[in-house]
Amino acid sequence: MNIAAEITPLFLLGTLAFLGWGFWRARRRGSLAVWVWLQGSLLLLPWVVFLGLLLLGIYLNFAGFLVLLLVFTGLYIAVGRKTRQLAQQELQARREQLARLEEQGEAPSAGEAPLEAPAVLQRISAEDLQAIQSIFGLDTFFVTETVPYGEGAIFKGNLRQEAEVVVPLLVEKLKEQVGSRYQLFLVEDPAEKPAVVVLPDPIVNYRASVGAQILAGALLVFSFVATLEVGANLLGFRLLDAPGRWVEALPVAAGIFAILLVHETGHRWMAGKYGVRLSPAFVIPSLGIGTLGSLNRIQSPVPSRKALFDIAFAGPAASGILSLLVLLAGLKLSGSEGLYVPTEIFRSSILVGTLARLVLGSQLQAELVPIHPFVAVGWIGLAITALSLLPAGQLDGGRIVQAVYGRKTAARATFITLIALAVAAISNVLALYWALLILFIAREPERPPQDEITETDGQRDALALLALFLMVMTLLPIAPALAGFLNFPNG
Repeated sequence: MNIAAEITPLFLLGTLAFLGWGFWRARRRGSLAVWVWLQGSLLLLPWVVFLGLLLLGIYLNFAGFLVLLLVFTGLYIAVGRKTRQLAQQELQARREQLARLEEQGEAPSAGEAPLEAPAVLQRISAEDLQAIQSIFGLDTFFVTETVPYGEGAIFKGNLRQEAEVVVPLLVEKLKEQVGSRYQLFLVEDPAEKPAVVVLPDPIVNYRASVGAQILAGALLVFSFVATLEVGANLLGFRLLDAPGRWVEALPVAAGIFAILLVHETGHRWMAGKYGVRLSPAFVIPSLGIGTLGSLNRIQSPVPSRKALFDIAFAGPAASGILSLLVLLAGLKLSGSEGLYVPTEIFRSSILVGTLARLVLGSQLQAELVPIHPFVAVGWIGLAITALSLLPAGQLDGGRIVQAVYGRKTAARATFITLIALAVAAISNVLALYWALLILFIAREPERPPQDEITETDGQRDALALLALFLMVMTLLPIAPALAGFLNFPNG
């Protein structure tokens, strides 16, 4: 059974059903919601067109797909501008309506809470509640209701200026009133209206426990041993049978860990720029490729959706570029000598198979092809990067989708990703392993940033589209139609 031929129709049907359901919901909520739906749909449509044509036996070469990607990116940016314009018009209309109500004396006073402080907040004193309420005003956020929320409170009301202007003002006023004991978030409530959430600082600003640090260290050691075993297997022996030869496997293990280090450094460098603290990296060992990459937790508030995107994107961008360079160098260095591998293995990745065909050319007509060890290191690095870009939960891809398109879409993307991994697990145990890790450890969306209202810009949206496309091209195997186009031998 060819897993690509099985998954592609299911992916297309699931995507079309998802888009149809989204349109049905958006149409009931008005024209602005329809435009928002259209903008989100343009993130998926390039793949729908590409894979749909592939099912029909029509393969777009790189130039053709690049044109397709540019067209949809342009449409995405244009629709985004229209959506923001409509949102501004709706916000202005809401402000004018609220101003008329205030003139008529029908609106409640700013900061008014319909419930007594002890009933609303059990962990916040009446003095703190009064101080927090004093930060709101007619020129920032007009409070109409205060409701309990765990150990904090939600302030419902109306946003009076742009969110990116209001949030820094409210954060500064909150610090002046109560110091650093509370943190403030401007989020969308279930009705998709702005609300301010104030929570005690220890809930949203914490550090990893000693036990978590020990676990991270243990996983790091196990993963390094597993990558040593991968290096040994590439050289034709097992570490258990010949432990004295571990030095021979060290270059491959060091190469893979160098890519992991670059990935994690990218995250931490970008997080440092925004003043965000990350947990230790939990490196996930794997018997198949040594490691499946690393997971981390965001331990302090993220200021904005742009910051969330930048932090999530920096790691895969760094490791992906390095892995691609190592892979290309390895393909270029491959020749008459090296590690002999079956040519069929290159059909397990559209991206790697296409690059191998371009560089190695007619060598792929043989049953076995010699490759430089850099090919294995670069390929494993690309696979690790692609796995981190799966649009699920607190993976890098899940954070990117949440930053670009919001929590609701991120939750739906997580569900679709888990279904796709479950189908892929029929023929690949690594897919099942990764699906279980996501399900039990990282399936929940990331905590909203302090400014969840302000969207990312067109440049970040385009980068998200590119990253998700490269993830798919790395993980999907070559379908028969594409294999024929690339002149792979029949297998």
